[in-house]
Amino acid sequence: MHTTRRRTIGRAAIAVTAVAALVTSLAACASGDDPAEPAESIPAEGVDDGSTLTLWTRAPLEHQANLLVDAYNATHENQVELTVVPNDDYVAKVGAAAGSGGLPDLFAADIVYVPNWAQQGLFTDISEQIDGLDFKDSINQGHLSAGTYEDKEYVLPFVLDLSMLFWNKELFAEAGLDPEKAPATLEEFAAAAQAVQALNKPDTYGTATGLNCGGCLVFTWFPSIWASGEEVLNEDGTESLLDGDAAQEVYETWSGLQESGAILPSSTDETGPTWTAAFSEGKVGVMPFPATLLPTLEFDAGVAGLPGVDGGASTFVGGDGIGISKDSKQSAQAWNFLNWMMSEEAQVEVLAQDGNAVSRSDLADNEYAAADPRLVTINEVAAQGDTPVAINFQQAFNAPGSPWLTLIRNAVLEGTDTVEADNDEITAILSQ
Repeated sequence: MHTTRRRTIGRAAIAVTAVAALVTSLAACASGDDPAEPAESIPAEGVDDGSTLTLWTRAPLEHQANLLVDAYNATHENQVELTVVPNDDYVAKVGAAAGSGGLPDLFAADIVYVPNWAQQGLFTDISEQIDGLDFKDSINQGHLSAGTYEDKEYVLPFVLDLSMLFWNKELFAEAGLDPEKAPATLEEFAAAAQAVQALNKPDTYGTATGLNCGGCLVFTWFPSIWASGEEVLNEDGTESLLDGDAAQEVYETWSGLQESGAILPSSTDETGPTWTAAFSEGKVGVMPFPATLLPTLEFDAGVAGLPGVDGGASTFVGGDGIGISKDSKQSAQAWNFLNWMMSEEAQVEVLAQDGNAVSRSDLADNEYAAADPRLVTINEVAAQGDTPVAINFQQAFNAPGSPWLTLIRNAVLEGTDTVEADNDEITAILSQ
């Protein structure tokens, strides 16, 4: 079992490649490269006095954000005004607002960007408030860790997005596989994909992925390395360990599936927008898949943690964190929203009832999850996953043409023996 490591992010925190200059300049004019001051001493539950709060979120989380905001507004004197921003515009919008002192009271951030924005001072220090929660130890540690800078805490989990192993039970049964049994190792995963491929059903494939999507592959392949007991990065995120034994087993497994034709052909050039579509349409047997899409499936799917070489299970704990901005003049009221958001009422009666993962492990086995054991599995595996934090993570892994993509395409599509050299190129960027 992989255990999330708690990290203290140094001043060379994550860089956002496309907006590096913007982030640097906004930090200089907004906060002098220092984190915002701690929130003033406020009541444990915050203040609910009829104030109007502003909140920004990315479009991919619009559904969950609306659920939370609507439920809060219906039960509180305070009222939250939600602004949903297109994903591709979000970083630039936050950067411009931070530079001009115009951030909303609350804003969510892709967990990959949280360390950078916390270090740059865009969030208010809410360590005292978080530490005062009697369930703090049950809050997802990957998100708390990503939002911690120099031992100060700046964000709470907003919405979790977890990578899990999904399989189509009908296709498994047709292929002679046990539809109720998850592949427990990488080898079993590959064998299941091959079995579905052997059905030779029109437009149906064993598995699928995004082989030209660095973020997709980070999200879905890192967990198999963690489940095998190995790490993908060193402790401070300055060295890539993606030439290790488990990592190479992952590459070889997918290379074998590619050579045998068991991977959806469009996966080769898939850059991300449609990497989950074929499974959602019932045309793929088994694949790593986002847990947030479970409620959208119209067929019976099995769900398990992503397996390692010899077993185990892990997940990439993605999604968004949320905090109080440096510009808010209503920290006590904003904390009232965050405090409620982490409550059993919000986590269970709002998020879990809708089929979403909860951010507290002590609420994993709730009444709604109990009605669907797959939700219990998702919630439990969340505690076994990680949220990697590294210098220049975006440039090293997610950017088009990243050295991570080069490594994958060389190892899986070309079959070249360049893993060590390609891994060194990742390290070269991480250590800048």
